[in-house]
Amino acid sequence: MASSLPSLPPSWKTVLAGEVNQPYYAKLEEFVAEERATHEVFPLDEDVFSALNHTPFEEVNALLLGQDPYHDNGQAHGLCFSVKPGIKPPPSLVNIFKELKTDLGCTIPNNGYLMPWADQGILMLNAVLTVRAHEANSHKGRGWEQFTDAIIRKVNDRPHVVFLLWGAYAQKKTALIDTTRHTIIACAHPSPLSARKFFGSRPFSQANAALNAHGQPEINWQIPNL
Repeated sequence: MASSLPSLPPSWKTVLAGEVNQPYYAKLEEFVAEERATHEVFPLDEDVFSALNHTPFEEVNALLLGQDPYHDNGQAHGLCFSVKPGIKPPPSLVNIFKELKTDLGCTIPNNGYLMPWADQGILMLNAVLTVRAHEANSHKGRGWEQFTDAIIRKVNDRPHVVFLLWGAYAQKKTALIDTTRHTIIACAHPSPLSARKFFGSRPFSQANAALNAHGQPEINWQIPNL
């Protein structure tokens, strides 16, 4: 069966060459190809590596980790927590915007399209990069985690990076990170199940303070209206 994963963008192709040549990656490609042949799969093929396309390796100064792509129609486009223009922001994203308003005074935008963050050097990475339509976590344990762990390890090799790890799942990835060189901002997940603890955690101002302390440009967290 033909490969079902797009090629990596140039800056990541070099960094991840050792991964895409491993047997597990070939099996992952076969699995995704089979899934696309028999089911609807999100995001679209050309969006699977959207996070890598919009944030080249040498520009990563922060990493926001999600778990699984959104699994309803038109939502996922390869950036964690983000939805395409015209799609109603899901509850977790609504809570992110609420905290942004409290933390930094950002106005709540009329869309959930987080591309401006990716274009400022935030790697918007999900641990799993594909999902079967309407079936959360359906592509878990098929090889994506090995691949995205490798991405986290490579980002760990960069100079100072701010890692935003929301919720217990993301925080397990601390084991891949040199905490003496990088900043980890760990807080509750913004999903409605844990948002009570997410509210007031001020991760956005913390991230900017850490970037500022290391002479890196702060993030403009305001998402513009479309």
